[in-house]
Amino acid sequence: MKKLLFLVNVDWFFLSHRLPIALAALEQGYEVHIATGITDHHAELSSYGFTVHPLPISRGKSSLTTEIAAFTAIVQVFKKLKPDVVHTITIKPVLYGGIAAHFTGIQRIVAAISGLGYVFTNTGIQANIRRWFISTIYRFALSHQKLRVIFQNPDDQTILLNATRLSREQTQIISGSGIDLIQYNDQPLSKTIPTIVMASRLLSDKGVNEFIEAADILHKKGLDAQFQLAGNIDPDNPASITQATVENWRVKSKVDILGHRSDIAYLFSQAHIVVLPSYREGFPKVLIEAAACGRAVVTTDVPGCRDAIIPNVTGLLVPPRHAQALADAIEQLLLDPERCAQMGKAGRKLAEERYSIEQVVQTHLAIYQELLNQP
Repeated sequence: MKKLLFLVNVDWFFLSHRLPIALAALEQGYEVHIATGITDHHAELSSYGFTVHPLPISRGKSSLTTEIAAFTAIVQVFKKLKPDVVHTITIKPVLYGGIAAHFTGIQRIVAAISGLGYVFTNTGIQANIRRWFISTIYRFALSHQKLRVIFQNPDDQTILLNATRLSREQTQIISGSGIDLIQYNDQPLSKTIPTIVMASRLLSDKGVNEFIEAADILHKKGLDAQFQLAGNIDPDNPASITQATVENWRVKSKVDILGHRSDIAYLFSQAHIVVLPSYREGFPKVLIEAAACGRAVVTTDVPGCRDAIIPNVTGLLVPPRHAQALADAIEQLLLDPERCAQMGKAGRKLAEERYSIEQVVQTHLAIYQELLNQP
């Protein structure tokens, strides 16, 4: 039985973005292991038949000591398991896992680049130094012969091709994590007061502040609409909104603060427009969910976000960090409900053609088999 090891920074991300792939691998006869930072999902992961290996890996600010501990733990897991294929997901696991594989003789690596962040787009002397340092680490971590690097958008692919010794043949673009088109189904638009929803972690670089401001702009114009924000703060992320700010929004903003919601399909079925004014993404799952639910999208003209829609067909693009432009785009759709509905129908068609979970799962299984077939 072939051993497949998923290496990911935190358990909830694995469950929300990679669970169907792991379940399909189990059905294919793989022995599936998950090495990850644990919050409160250890029992759930084990219940699916996966072997779980907790890692002391930090997503937020950390010290050299904690980073060494995380890397050492990864090396120990690799030595103990000797997996046939390692699938690394998110930045630290890709870098640490790629390096650890060199030291432990692991040959077959699938590296999933879910977003490069700002280190490759910031400017200035410090940014250049940081970019050179990170590029050097990527170059070593991704210097395996039996390797496939999965990107979610062409911008990230181009950046790493230029920064490393990767060949284009070693890379592949898979647009997002896929969507269950039965769970996320197309419901008719409600005839009640229009609802605009943003669902994301409450991070400043998701554009949460701009969403709050846009809602205030449209309220002052007298637009009859309801705004909802679903999601929690993320204390481990330095870009997280503070709880005090969230409580202030509850009192003073024109947005209903919903907190974490596990029923996104239902939430979107009750909405008219889904908004994500993020500053940068890998490939945002929430926009695929919106498309599958037949909802028009307003998002930003940045890597990842612009790749998830067909501009002016399934949604509208606005500049990042621009609350007025965001408000204007939302207003356009609210004042033209027929266009809003047509964009939603086009979004559903797009989801059916490109983003079904079955396509994503089969593509990953084919990658694993291709690496295993290499001598």
